[in-house]
Amino acid sequence: MSEKNAPANGSGSDALPEIPEVSAVPDVPEVAGTPVRPELRLEVIAAPTGQFGASDAGDTTGYGEHRGIVTLAPAAARPYGSWFDGVVDALIEDLQDAGVDPAAAIEKVVIEHDELTLFIAREHLLDVVRPLRDDQDLRFELCLGVSGVHYPQLAGRELHACIELMSLTHGGRQLRLQVACPETDPHVPSIVSVYPGNDWHERETWDLMGIVFDGHPHLTRTAMPDDWVGHPQRKDYPLGGIPVEYKGAQTPPADTRRSYR
Repeated sequence: MSEKNAPANGSGSDALPEIPEVSAVPDVPEVAGTPVRPELRLEVIAAPTGQFGASDAGDTTGYGEHRGIVTLAPAAARPYGSWFDGVVDALIEDLQDAGVDPAAAIEKVVIEHDELTLFIAREHLLDVVRPLRDDQDLRFELCLGVSGVHYPQLAGRELHACIELMSLTHGGRQLRLQVACPETDPHVPSIVSVYPGNDWHERETWDLMGIVFDGHPHLTRTAMPDDWVGHPQRKDYPLGGIPVEYKGAQTPPADTRRSYR
C-alpha cells in the first residue's frame, strides 16, 4: 500500500485531490505475456486530508493542507528478484499444463517490502493452490491461515481474502495470495480440501468479515453468537455493542458512552 502527496485542487481547505485516471498510469507490466488487467493498474482506496484523515473536527496537527492518495501496491515488473521469478514461472507452467490460462488466473504480481503477493481471480483459486502445494519446485505445504480486508472504496472488489502460505521444503519461503470479491457477491472458494488446517480460519473470516467460503464443510461462526446479525470487522459496521461485565464492573456499550455522544 502506498501514499502519494498531491497538491490541493482549487481553493480552500476542503478541496480533494484528483484521482488519476487508470489510463494515465505508464509502464504496465506483463503477467504471462498478457498486460495486467487495466482496472487493476491503480486501485485507489482512500484520498485522505490532513495528517489523520479526520473530517469532523478542526485539524490541530499543522498538516491541514495535506492531500494524499492511498492506493494498493502496483503490479511489479520483471525481473522480480530473489526467488520470486522462479516461483511465478513454475506456477505459470503448472497452470498451462492444467489447461488454465495464467493471465486469467493471476490478476497481478506485487512485490512490496521484499514480499511476494499474487492477486488471484477467485474462480481460479483452487487451480492455483493445488500446484503451489504439490509441485516439487514450489511446495508451499503449510497454510498459515486466511484473513479478510475491507476496502469500501473499491467498487466491485471491496472484500479481500488474504491467504498466507509457507514452504518448509524451501527454507521457510512465504507467499501471499489475495482474492477479491464484491460485497454484493461475497463468495470465495474454500481451500480446506487442499489445506485442511484452514478450516477454523475460514470460519473466523466469514464470521467477522462476511466472506462466504464456498465448499467449506461447516461454515459457522467462531467468535460471535450464532444468531448475530452482520460482520463486526467490516469498516461500515455501525459502532455499538452490548454491556460487558468485567470483574464485577459493568462496561456500557460503546455507542452509549459519553465520549461518543
